This record gives sequence, C-alpha cells and structure tokens, in this order.
Amino acid sequence: MGVVVDPGVPAEVAGLLRANASLLSRVRAGWAPHTVAQARHRPRRGPSSALLLAATPVVIALMAVLLDSPLAPAGFVLLGTYVFVVLVKIASMSEAPEDERPHERHVYEQARWYDGRYLLGEDFDQEARLVLGRAQRAVGAVLRSHVNAEGLLDDASNAVMLPAQEWEIARLLAKLSELRREHRDLVQRGLAPEVAPVLEPLKRALAASEAAVVARVEALERYAARVAEAERAYHAHAQIEELRARLPRYEELLAESGADRLALAEIGKLSEDADTLERSLRRSVESAHEAFRYLES
Repeated sequence: MGVVVDPGVPAEVAGLLRANASLLSRVRAGWAPHTVAQARHRPRRGPSSALLLAATPVVIALMAVLLDSPLAPAGFVLLGTYVFVVLVKIASMSEAPEDERPHERHVYEQARWYDGRYLLGEDFDQEARLVLGRAQRAVGAVLRSHVNAEGLLDDASNAVMLPAQEWEIARLLAKLSELRREHRDLVQRGLAPEVAPVLEPLKRALAASEAAVVARVEALERYAARVAEAERAYHAHAQIEELRARLPRYEELLAESGADRLALAEIGKLSEDADTLERSLRRSVESAHEAFRYLES
C-alpha cells in the first residue's frame, strides 16, 4: 500500500508525499538533509588543495633562487601568479555550497510541515492493511465509475466525503495497529497472574474498535456495490440506445428487401428493452443514493 494523505493537504503536496514513500520512511527514522550551514562548516579540502599545500615550499624556494639571480623579474611574475592562485582557492573554499539534492530537501520540509497528516505502510499491521485495502478499493471504484463522472451520483459529495472517509478509516486503523502492537509486546514479555484479568477489558476494547472500523468499511463496500449495479445498467442502457439509433437503417433495409413483416416485432422490442434498462438505471442510482446517505449518518 502507498502513502495515505489527509484530504485537507494541498493536492500538489499530497502528490509529492505519495510519490516519496521510502524517503518519508527515512525522515520518520530521523534522517535529515545537510543544511547549507552544515556544508559550509565541513572541511572542503580536495585534491587540488592538498597539491597546492605540498607545492608551497617548492615554490617559495624557487622564488628565492630567482629573486637572487639575474632572473629576478621572472621571480616576481611567479610570485604574483602563485599569490593569485592561492587567493582564488581561498575564495572558492569560502563560497557557500549549493544544496546538492534540492528534491530531497523539499520532500523533507513538506514531510516535517505536514507531520501527522500522512500515514505510511509501516503504520499498519497486517490485519489493518487488509481492512484499509478494502476501503481504498471501494472508494476507488466509486470515484472512477462513469455514473459518478456523468453526475448521476452526487459527484461533488463523493469527491469530498469519500476521501475523508478513507482518511478517517486509515487514521483509526493506524491507532488500532499501534495499540495491538503494544498489547502483543506486553503479552510476549510475560504477565503476572494478577495482571491477566486486567488485560481482558483492553482486549475487548480493541476488538470492539476493530468491529466499528470494519462496519464503516462494509458500508463503503455496500455503496460501491450499488454503484457497480448502476454502472452495469448505465453501460447496458448506453449500448441499447446506440442500437436504437440504428433502427431506421434496419427498418429501411427490411422494407426495401420485402422482409419487414418478418422482423418488425423483434426490432420493436429493442425500444422496450431500452425503457426497461432506463428504469433499472434509475432504480440503481436511487439505491446508491440511499447507501450514500447511510454513510453520511
């Protein structure tokens, strides 16, 4: 499973977080990119710095020889050149380095700013992952449906309420996973006989909480099932309408061929089928609306 993000997070940031799950895990574990200030205080000596340092005694000795000889002008030129090189090197070492990984720094900053408003796969135990997967499949099926895109459902409410339902379910499952892990760790460490009865109410509380979350997911699945029925009726109705649009051409062919008396009744039934499917589509959409209202309660 991927990153689950609070729907209140801006879409651009949510997309960034979802695309960088592994980096978010590193941030969660304490990783942080080097800041410019940290980079400035790190030693920046490279091979060229070491070479320049090693050559200094040789250059000084050579300049001393040249200055004490008829080639003194050459010694001054060499001195000026060497001083220039040293100054350039010092200037380059004092420059603040650019951030080498701006993308990682941006993800880190957004992860810290929106901490607590996204959840990672590691936040869920196996049971919670299965339940969350069911919720995500139900939400995805509704939002991707043609009946939703065509506005036959309450697409505006779906776009707001269903992601909010997914986030709330994920948030509860993450809490439940954490408490279950703590409970299992406590039991595995061994319990005194006097403690075991105290844990029973806590165990029942975990089971009751899980049942409540699963009930939410089942409500989402019922809604998705109603939408799937409406989707089938929608596609069947569209196909029948497409065929009905072709009826005049078939009728014309039958009339010209003298065979109209053989098939007019069967072709006429196509219109009845279209009306039946339209009523079925209407009933399916109404049923989906009823299921949606249950989610709102």
